[in-house]
Amino acid sequence: MYYTYIIRCKDNSLYTGYTTDVKRRMREHQTGINSKYTKSRGFSNLEIYFSCKTKSEAMKLEYKIKQKSRYQKLNIIENPSDFIENLKKEGFIILDYSKDI
Repeated sequence: MYYTYIIRCKDNSLYTGYTTDVKRRMREHQTGINSKYTKSRGFSNLEIYFSCKTKSEAMKLEYKIKQKSRYQKLNIIENPSDFIENLKKEGFIILDYSKDI
């Protein structure tokens, strides 16, 4: 299983990434390991993550989210089911999403 996630940094910016282990990756972000972005801005919280079957799907989803504006990313966080419905129309297969680890 692979996951694409959006986190909020202490400066209120949003960071998007992908991982195979959400809990481990959040600990890394909290301690500033393996991410220059969150190390310099500080980790605040996990906003949402999406489950994907393959690494390729997770990476494609990460890229798609990163192309969006801040406003659009906030909309994804607030209305994930709408976002997933639009992804399905484009052929994405999202298994699930959550706002909690």
